[in-house]
Amino acid sequence: MSEEIVLLERDGPVAIVTMNRPDALNALSRALRAEIVRVFTELSKDDTVRAAVLTGSGRAFTAGVDLKEAGQTGFALGADGGEIDLHKGLSAFPWPIIGAINGFAITGGFELALMCDVLLASEDAKFADTHARVGIMPGWGLSQKLSRMIGTSRAKELSFTGNFLDAETASDWGLVNRVYKADELVPAAIKMGHEMASCDATLLRNYKKVIDDGFASTFGDGMRMEVKRSAEHAASVSAESVEEARKAVTERGRGLQS
Repeated sequence: MSEEIVLLERDGPVAIVTMNRPDALNALSRALRAEIVRVFTELSKDDTVRAAVLTGSGRAFTAGVDLKEAGQTGFALGADGGEIDLHKGLSAFPWPIIGAINGFAITGGFELALMCDVLLASEDAKFADTHARVGIMPGWGLSQKLSRMIGTSRAKELSFTGNFLDAETASDWGLVNRVYKADELVPAAIKMGHEMASCDATLLRNYKKVIDDGFASTFGDGMRMEVKRSAEHAASVSAESVEEARKAVTERGRGLQS
């Protein structure tokens, strides 16, 4: 029996999705891309899931698209569509995705990392955008997302040189939220997943959507959208429920201080 190319584990409401082609540095073959989309599609239908962790086995998160295969099937990855549209597949997942970047995240792998909602990195993580060096254009959002996360000048530096960005610098630049020792990375990501999953489920789903929809619009349109959705949500809650939730938040804060 061949080994599964995507491993799925559960820790309560947190799903841990692991790309499992370590000998190929988790290169994103069509089969691996299709399986990632399939897994996240199934998880989106699971009423018990509230967050996901995405990581890789071995020494890479993913080294990017399987270039040998792409040489035969084509490089227009943003348009390869259907059941293997990675960006569409992950965007449709309604809950937070925490990217646990355990090693190399290169080119298409960098783009996959940017599809996550929050990035945590191990000390071994390294990011690189080598599109310009290998002669292909990004098609999964890197040219637009990276500059919005770390600034246009820094994004151009990475994309125009193809140089590697280490984990600590990625943290300093605001690309990743925190850096951990290798064996602490996934447990930390799972812990964060549980913290997110402990929030009100409706709010968690809707909050992710309003941030993502606002990110894709102008600032003015985003502000108007927030006001509209805030009013719509306010109509569904009571003063009593908000007060009970406030008490729970206060107790949680006291617990963190002790």
